[in-house]
Amino acid sequence: MVLLELSSGVFLLCGAAFYLAGTVGLLRFPDVYTRLHALTKADNLGLGFITLGLALQAETVASLFKLLLIWPLVLAASATVSYAIARRAERLGIKPWRRSSPSC
Repeated sequence: MVLLELSSGVFLLCGAAFYLAGTVGLLRFPDVYTRLHALTKADNLGLGFITLGLALQAETVASLFKLLLIWPLVLAASATVSYAIARRAERLGIKPWRRSSPSC
């Protein structure tokens, strides 16, 4: 029981760390495309860890399946919304960020 709670806590902390990394990427990256990449990758992985951590604490099988159903639904929604944002940015003529001088 202690091992289950400990592993659940570790998964929840890992998920929070990925959410924090996605937020830092949102604030630090230079353009809409790199920001989208940071958010979709980090937040989806963070949600996976949080869902797994909560699933380890589920009391019934029904609540376990509900928790495990959340992740693919959010993955599909996130991909759809990210695609729509990137497509709109491209149609508005927003160019991807390019480094001004090569660094060697």
